[in-house]
Amino acid sequence: MENLRIGIIGLGYVGLPLAVEFGKKISTVGFDINEERVDELKSGFDRTKEVGKDDLVASKNIKYTTDSADLKDCNFFIVTVPTPVDKHHRPVLTPLIKASETVGKVLKKNDYVVYESTVYPGCTEDDCVPILEKESNLKFNEDFFVGYSPERINPGDKLHTVTKIKKVTSGSNLEAAKYIDDVYKIVIEAGTFSASSIKVAEAAKVIENSQRDINIAFVNELSKIFCKMGIDTTDVLEAAGTKWNFLPFRPGLVGGHCIGVDPYYLAQKAEEVGYHPEIILAGRRVNDSMGRYVSSEVIKLLISKGNPIKESRALVLGITFKENCPDVRNTKSIDVVNELKEYNLSVDVYDPWADPDEVNHEYGLDMIENPNGKYDAIILSVAHKEFLDFDFDDLKSEQGIIYDVKSFLPRDIIDYRL
Repeated sequence: MENLRIGIIGLGYVGLPLAVEFGKKISTVGFDINEERVDELKSGFDRTKEVGKDDLVASKNIKYTTDSADLKDCNFFIVTVPTPVDKHHRPVLTPLIKASETVGKVLKKNDYVVYESTVYPGCTEDDCVPILEKESNLKFNEDFFVGYSPERINPGDKLHTVTKIKKVTSGSNLEAAKYIDDVYKIVIEAGTFSASSIKVAEAAKVIENSQRDINIAFVNELSKIFCKMGIDTTDVLEAAGTKWNFLPFRPGLVGGHCIGVDPYYLAQKAEEVGYHPEIILAGRRVNDSMGRYVSSEVIKLLISKGNPIKESRALVLGITFKENCPDVRNTKSIDVVNELKEYNLSVDVYDPWADPDEVNHEYGLDMIENPNGKYDAIILSVAHKEFLDFDFDDLKSEQGIIYDVKSFLPRDIIDYRL
């Protein structure tokens, strides 16, 4: 471990916190292709708000760079790039392939490469390793070694941070698995779990979020059923939750770069091996439909109050994919916005956490700086803490409605909650 030199490829929500922790103890290079991102980190600013300035400053052994040549002296590479899906929900491995090419060009004998990006079982060895071999002219498991350690970062969560989450590790042989596990133990306070193989570790990651997706889909479906019965879903879940083994899931919009994406990676691989997954894809269909469902329910409420739909103003509170977090990737709040616009409503979007330029770039949407005037429909789609301080009486029109997607606001001020 004395000559250990870490190279982190990808400095987003996953890579940066890990790079910072390693940088407090070991020589670390943080590499990213985004020059603006790297410049901000050098100045002590993290736009994801995952790492504070004090921790950035405390990480004295780290070098942030966009120059892959700075990775040449590293001997333990960790790849933390995103793995999205395309508009047809097919896995997009381009960032992973590009990162593997970058590492392969600087890979040396006896180096280690660990992948943290979410993938389907077999991706590391079947898709990434051949690229490493090609770019480096080295032989896998003889000249260099590979591992997989799934990321478990929960954006916006200040309790379950990277060092406090148990880390699953794996390696391409027994010796590699032991070494990789020992490296992570340097920074992971919660301990590690050494999986029996890379494929097992990959599968463990992809089912963690698939399980959550299916459970949320179940309560989303319950919400639709109970709505037709005139029963409050939250009341039902609170009653059922008094049983010791009832799982405390809640309905809502399911987006983001993990839960809304990972099931498709598992489904893709399942179909490649000849099995059509039914429950996994059914859960995805339910959750992907919730933005449209919320919008249609809002329209029904407006009509019931006598509001003329075409002239109505709507305010959507929250455009990030989750509360108290600036991440707008794969947010399902945009589905609510777009559906309401389809009904010819005038829609304002306000989010104190989201970066307006990023929202405009990703979705072509201009947010408002502050809510103004009276709104006929107020839809709370993300439970940012700031929204608890709003004076909704001042924002709601005389016949206006408030729809609480997250069951977050006081019950006595809302008209309906999911």
